Amino acid sequence: MLKIGFAQFAPVFGHPLKNAELIESMAPDFQSADLIVLPELCSSGYNFSSREEALALSEVLPQSPFLERLHSLCTQHNLYLVAGVNERDGDLLYNSAVLMGPGGILGKYRKMHLFWNEKDIFEPGNLGFPVFQIENLTLGILICFDWIFPEAWRILALKKADIICHPSNLVLPGLAQRAVPIRAVENRFFVVMANRTGDEGDLHFTGCSTIAGPAGNVLAQASEGATEVKIVEADISLARDKQITPRNSVILDRRPADYDLICKS
Repeated sequence: MLKIGFAQFAPVFGHPLKNAELIESMAPDFQSADLIVLPELCSSGYNFSSREEALALSEVLPQSPFLERLHSLCTQHNLYLVAGVNERDGDLLYNSAVLMGPGGILGKYRKMHLFWNEKDIFEPGNLGFPVFQIENLTLGILICFDWIFPEAWRILALKKADIICHPSNLVLPGLAQRAVPIRAVENRFFVVMANRTGDEGDLHFTGCSTIAGPAGNVLAQASEGATEVKIVEADISLARDKQITPRNSVILDRRPADYDLICKS
């Protein structure tokens, strides 16, 4: 059994160290967890007025004061965290998520499917859909608007992901929250979606962070507006059983030779 969860809160725009302090203030609730997922861009906030503003609030990895603070949390609590960061790589910006553990940064994912004005600020992800190993666990990461593309989730299932961590800043009411359990049952894995709360400019974030199990069951869900940490026990063996019936598998029953239209632009 693994204890997995999310921390839902409203990051302070433009203040990475204040956001690290907010996360640290929730740390007493992390103590029973093995893995906690934090929201998208929880280092910087989300609603940038310009690319220049986003650049000024970006961080180069791994030399990130924000992530240094999270590393201390991981070390102190023997914990793994997935956190959304505004990553600068040379002159380019990426909407990224970092997997952090007691040993430091274990990997990162760069958001593939950019939403709305993100296209004016960030580059589309260029790392594909990697998976990461934590002890005997295989973990994948998607970010926010990636939720609407089932291909991304299926690729991670084919890479034998047991859990998908989904840092989010959702503004479309209720859509992803309804879709996440469907993505979980389609692929028979666990999903931890960590959304944020609050407002930035003209954007309202919809909260309701959700953990779904391989049967499509909602294991935990937050309210729309409160700061909340929720943790559940996950039996990882359930994510490795891809059978729907004794004669039907979500992996083995696929017909990839007949899916070629999906790969045509």
